[in-house]
Amino acid sequence: MIDVTEYTLWAQSDKNKSKSWVSSNDASIYNGSELKEGLESPNNIFNLPEEKSLPGDDVPVPYYIVGVNAFGINKSLMNPFPIRNMEHHDRIFNYRLSRARRVVENAFGILAHKFRVLLRTMNQRPGTCRKIITTCVILHNLIRLRYPATHNNMMDLEEQNLNVIPGAWRNDKVLLDVYHERARNTGTQEGRQIRTYLGHYFTSKAGSVPWQDKMIL
Repeated sequence: MIDVTEYTLWAQSDKNKSKSWVSSNDASIYNGSELKEGLESPNNIFNLPEEKSLPGDDVPVPYYIVGVNAFGINKSLMNPFPIRNMEHHDRIFNYRLSRARRVVENAFGILAHKFRVLLRTMNQRPGTCRKIITTCVILHNLIRLRYPATHNNMMDLEEQNLNVIPGAWRNDKVLLDVYHERARNTGTQEGRQIRTYLGHYFTSKAGSVPWQDKMIL
């Protein structure tokens, strides 16, 4: 899962909200980034796992990174369906994707809330900026491992009825000003076909979850 702030803060976040650094030539322009090049490379330079069928199905599906509309969709990066003229399976897909994206939002939100240097322009050379950001990421992961209770108190909480209580970091007005949706980027036909397939899978008996319909009302 990926996200970006105003500077070249590109990283992947896992389900435990740990991050790994991904270098980028210019993270404000996704089309010129090493991340985009790597995801679309036929040589699989990021060593993504091989395609695998989903539970209860026999169609191989690529592993993919959760993104937003700022990132062009491809087989290795999924973003939401456009809001206009959505069908039921489109809305379900967007809900399931947004639920996964909350992990990313929490990881980067907490990171930037702790390390305020990430919320402003760094008047440093690019190499120095990368070192600063990498150091912040390392410290973030150490804090998460050594002080999990403090870290968890900052996160969104999903109640038993699936309502979400916003995490403390979301009260950061400076952070919310930075954390906004970027302009839509283009994508590939293959990526859109996989997204459509996933939408149908998430509404099938094999791929649906009991509560999803009420969450899109």
